Amino acid sequence: MKAKREYRDRERTQVAVLDVLVNNVEDGMTVFELRAAVSVEIDDLEDALATLKDDNLIVVERDGRGAVIRPDDQVVPDEPDDENEGASLRDWVRERFPF
Repeated sequence: MKAKREYRDRERTQVAVLDVLVNNVEDGMTVFELRAAVSVEIDDLEDALATLKDDNLIVVERDGRGAVIRPDDQVVPDEPDDENEGASLRDWVRERFPF
C-alpha cells in the first residue's frame, strides 16, 4: 500500500519514507529500519524525516526499541483502491526517471 495520492508530490525520499511507513503502520519503524528500507544516505533520511515531522505527516513515539516512527493517520489510505494501484506504475517510472 502507498501513501495517499495527495502526499505523493513531495520530494522523492519523503515519498519513499511515507510509503514504507504506510506498509508498516502497525509496528512503526526505527530510523535504522527506515534507512535500510529506503536505501538513502543518512543525511537525506534525516532531512526527509525532519520535514515530514514539521508537516505533521509522521509521529515519533518511544517504546522498547527506542524511537519508533509511524505515519500520521491522514497519510494512510482507508482502503486500497484500483485507482491508487494504477498509479503505482506511473509513480515507479517517475521515481526511476525524474524529468
